[in-house]
Amino acid sequence: MAILYQVNHKNPQTRKIEAIAKALREGAIMLYPTDTVYAIGCDINCKKAVEKVRAIKRLTNDKPLTFLCSSLSNIAEYAIVPDEAYYIMKRLIPGPYTFLLPATKLVPKLVMSPKRRTTGIRVPDHAVCQALLKNLNNPIISTSAHINPEEGYSPSENWEKAKLFDYFDKIVDIIIDDDTDPGYEVSTIIDFSSERPTIIRQGKGWQEVEKWLTVAEE
Repeated sequence: MAILYQVNHKNPQTRKIEAIAKALREGAIMLYPTDTVYAIGCDINCKKAVEKVRAIKRLTNDKPLTFLCSSLSNIAEYAIVPDEAYYIMKRLIPGPYTFLLPATKLVPKLVMSPKRRTTGIRVPDHAVCQALLKNLNNPIISTSAHINPEEGYSPSENWEKAKLFDYFDKIVDIIIDDDTDPGYEVSTIIDFSSERPTIIRQGKGWQEVEKWLTVAEE
């Protein structure tokens, strides 16, 4: 059974964050809230944990994994950020956006797209995520948590957090509950790896991205 941590969504308790971060360093997998949907995550540098996340999501190694960074400067350690991308990202971070960028050598091969050598990175506008990133001092894998459709789960405004927790109780090591309603809107994905920035998935806040893409083109 997973260890359940009740964490304050505005002011995460330091001791609980430290305990979770310690477990992540040791290879734990967690189910945790973000500013979009609940996600499955682990320390990006724990190979066995990343492999387990892939197994949970049934992802082959050619499918890249998104991860969380604490800031734009932190992103620059793990990705090459062109000037135009920097201009737009600076105005969107933190927020519900995933940026596809060319990866640096710091990104494990198990995380990036092997063919394009790109990676997906987010800077969440979420106190619990930011506290974990600061304490762990490593990026955190972030892949949306889904229950198989045949088991009665549908990601909508009315889905139940209790059902999600129950489903993942024997799958992950840690479950974080911040006492807020879970999100149901996925992040907006912007591809900065080609010559022209492109929205490849319209999710939460996509209109704001479209506005800054238009400004950048003028």
